[in-house]
Amino acid sequence: MFPSLDLPLRERLLATAREAAMKAYCPYSRFRVGAAVMVGGELYSGCNVENASYGLTICAERVAIFHALARGNGLKIQALAVTCPDAPADSPAPYRMPCGACRQVIAEMADPDLVVIVDGVGEFGLNDLLPLAFRL
Repeated sequence: MFPSLDLPLRERLLATAREAAMKAYCPYSRFRVGAAVMVGGELYSGCNVENASYGLTICAERVAIFHALARGNGLKIQALAVTCPDAPADSPAPYRMPCGACRQVIAEMADPDLVVIVDGVGEFGLNDLLPLAFRL
């Protein structure tokens, strides 16, 4: 079982992710995504950035993680929140979840019991989202 986050931290993470989503560059999908990670007690945000060559698009979760790394914070991710404000309210949970590539990057930078908050869906342990993650 993963540790639960206290409500103030959960709300800070979600607010930071929601703010980041508003900065997304998504002229093709028109599907904004925002993410926030806590690393070393600091919050870092990211948004999705699309490209006409779809393979060059990068997800919000990876932008947030790389933001922390670029700022010199290479410690383990302590918590992560992701939001998809353009997902219809009645959309199924998979429309809001981190993609497989993001899950693998998260697994490299976090412990298996990391708490991942998915706005509108709930809290998950990373190990539940990516069991048997690839590791070297």
